[in-house]
Parts: sequence; C-alpha cells; structure tokens
Amino acid sequence: QVQLVESGGGLVQAGGSLRLSCAASGRTFSTETMGWFRQAPGKEREFVAAMRWNSMSTYYGDSVKGRFTISRDSAKNTVYLQMNSLKPEDTAVYYCAVRINYMMTYVSSQYDYWGQGTQVTVSS
Repeated sequence: QVQLVESGGGLVQAGGSLRLSCAASGRTFSTETMGWFRQAPGKEREFVAAMRWNSMSTYYGDSVKGRFTISRDSAKNTVYLQMNSLKPEDTAVYYCAVRINYMMTYVSSQYDYWGQGTQVTVSS
C-alpha cells in the first residue's frame, strides 16, 4: 500500500516562495506518475503538475506554468513542488498523488493514491 505524506505548507506573502515535499513509501517506484493537485474552498480539485518517476518528463497546469517546478529525489523517495512568485489565488490545500500507470494525466480520478494534503496560504 502506497503512503504519501505532504509537508512544507504555510503562510507566505504574495511574491514569495514555498517548497512542498511528498514523502512516498510502500512501493519501489519506477514508471509511476507523480502528481500535485490543489483544492481551494468551494472549488473543484485542480491539476498543478505531474512527472514520471523515472524520467524528466513534466506536465504543468496553465495557471502555474513558469512559476512552479516539480522534481523528485529517488534516494529519498520524495517528490517536491517548488512554488515561486506565489499569488493569493494559489491559496489552497495541496495534495500529492500517485498514478500506477506511467501515462501522465491531469485527471484527478485517474490517480490511485493520495496524501492528506498541506495548506498553502498566500496573503496579498
């Protein structure tokens, strides 16, 4: 059973940066897709970024392109989301997810495992 634990959320001023971490366990990762999603109050879950565990291929949502970067450290079994130039509209609970299939997707229902989420609040 895959377990995902997010950390690194918090309160930051607009224009600032945060780095989220997602520690993964319970499986030896190889071709899986790792994803980040977010959900603001009253809104649907939104795709943020994805990458294949064993490649440099990445995929970003339009609202974060050029500001956010997804990466991973294989030795630590950890996925990161570096968030720069943060805006108040980035405020949300951020979730890490794993899709066993290697095909990257922005569709949240196609991910198999989810973390508990970490709150990011950007003040104006």
